Amino acid sequence: MAINKTVNKSTKTHGAMRNCMEYVLRESKINSSLVYVSSPFDAEEITYDTVYRSFLEEKKLWNKDSGRMYAHNIISWHKDEEITPEEAYEFGKEFVEQWFAEFQTLMAVHVDRNHIHLHMVTNTVSYIDGHKLHTTKNELEEMKQLTNRMCESRGWSTPEKGKDYHGNDLEMGHVRAWSKDKYHMLLHNVKESYVAACALAILEAKADACSQDDFIRNMKQKGWHVIWKPTRKNITFVNEEGKKVRDRNILKTFNINVTKGELLDEFIRNNERRNGVLRVDEEERIRRAAEDAELAGYYQQVQDALEGTGTGDRAEGIEDFTAGEVAPGERRSIREALATKGRTKRTPGTEDRKREEQLPILEQQAKRNRRRAR
Repeated sequence: MAINKTVNKSTKTHGAMRNCMEYVLRESKINSSLVYVSSPFDAEEITYDTVYRSFLEEKKLWNKDSGRMYAHNIISWHKDEEITPEEAYEFGKEFVEQWFAEFQTLMAVHVDRNHIHLHMVTNTVSYIDGHKLHTTKNELEEMKQLTNRMCESRGWSTPEKGKDYHGNDLEMGHVRAWSKDKYHMLLHNVKESYVAACALAILEAKADACSQDDFIRNMKQKGWHVIWKPTRKNITFVNEEGKKVRDRNILKTFNINVTKGELLDEFIRNNERRNGVLRVDEEERIRRAAEDAELAGYYQQVQDALEGTGTGDRAEGIEDFTAGEVAPGERRSIREALATKGRTKRTPGTEDRKREEQLPILEQQAKRNRRRAR
């Protein structure tokens, strides 16, 4: 299984390009017979100095000796893949000739690790017409697909969707990224990454959000502005420093789906869980209030405490109940409990019927039986 990653270091100086070539061609890492430079290259020997000078000549020929100097890619195979250095060399050479057909590229197979991998350093100026090399996100995906097709044609394994480099199932929060530098940064310095900070904020904000407004409000409390517009496909998150993160980047980097559709589904699930708990609690309180009107005094004290109207000491044992804000449904049940105080017989009214319709069928039947018994 081959993984093709892009190294995003600073590539805008001659020194950076020369240092990269020196590393790729370091004698302790390579076999000199497994090194290749695509045309045009006239030097008799492949060294970092001869390749560096060849790249510079091409840039000066087209008067484009500034900006991004080179691109650096690494293709690596799993240690269990049955592949020889020579096969990796042929693979790399074919990939260079297909993907970087118009650009000079240095390619070298490294054999200093327990897994075989190769490096490609590409001149960003085309030797055909002088245009600069630019790689979009869509082209990165195409690069991945080409790598997979070349592996399949050789009978080698390819990465499976939803699995990591080792073939294990990806779990929520698993770090993955196209950029090798970004991958290691997130893996080892998560707390210093604003992308990671955004992902953590989203996980916390959506946990108890029951609507888009809830989610946006929760994110704002965590220092993130949410740009969620019906005319835009993606959601954009902006921190207080103005740094932006798209939902698509969170998905690709952390395998956390925070697209519009997924978040809306999450809000619905949160609503169902919350309403389910409230409905059960409310039914239980109504049933108890109807059977025991003496609880009305207890509920009255609670109501007074919540509304700040109570003048005396609280009833023993109600501190925990009144410590937090009561849910909207709770106030309704308290009023209903008070309404039962002093009543011995009553005729079910419209409001009673509405509440009754919300109860399960067996509970409705039980209430009807109690009324008949009276």
